[in-house]
Amino acid sequence: MLRTVHALRYVAPLREGGSVPALVEADDDGLYVVKLSGAAQGTKVLVAEIVVGELIRALALEEPGLGLLMPDLAMVDLPVALSHAEPDPEIQEPIAKSAGVNVGMDFLPGALPYTAAAGPQPSADLAAALVWIDAFVENVDRTPRNPNLLTWHGRIWIIDNGAALYRQHAGLDPARATGRFAPIRDHVLLPRAGSITAMDERLAPHVTEALLRAVLSEVPEEWLGDGGPDLVVADLLARIAAPRGFVEEAERARTA
Repeated sequence: MLRTVHALRYVAPLREGGSVPALVEADDDGLYVVKLSGAAQGTKVLVAEIVVGELIRALALEEPGLGLLMPDLAMVDLPVALSHAEPDPEIQEPIAKSAGVNVGMDFLPGALPYTAAAGPQPSADLAAALVWIDAFVENVDRTPRNPNLLTWHGRIWIIDNGAALYRQHAGLDPARATGRFAPIRDHVLLPRAGSITAMDERLAPHVTEALLRAVLSEVPEEWLGDGGPDLVVADLLARIAAPRGFVEEAERARTA
């Protein structure tokens, strides 16, 4: 289960992200980058952070040789008084609206944004794994313009999965879950990826209903809307069912 920490001190806004997440210090002495439930993008972004983050963590355990790395996630309880430490009213307002439970990611001090022109570079397997994952969860925001990857201690770390599961913003529908996901052609790691088809053979068997239900159990049910966890699980199961058009599309884009 995701652990819960309590925010003690507001440090700063991280203005690099579109949602302006907050950097806070918690009662475990850790620093967390917190996605705010009261931000304009709402709690669906937080749902994507948990679902995709925990899916990546599960696949990393099943396939440790791939090198899938992601900072730890935690549920972060924010007191409303924390907003008083931010002088900018445009940022103070969403912090105040986010009193209660939010999603935080462990802060990596000194980490730098990944760029394709500089090291370290991913292995062909790691690149293929992340392309496969992002095609599966329909992540539209892992591009050269905004890689959402960090380099830290000589390795690549995956961050900011909030743009995944984008269909939930219009309403998930398992009958429409089998799309090919053409935006994968813009993935920042696609030029460095090995065979997506071969990676599909490694990763797809791990994505079971039991795993998806375990992942969804971490999400506060009030964030999931009328369909609850069952709708998200049904949508992802429909997407992972063979034949997987998203794999064919990613492989076609890789070899084009």
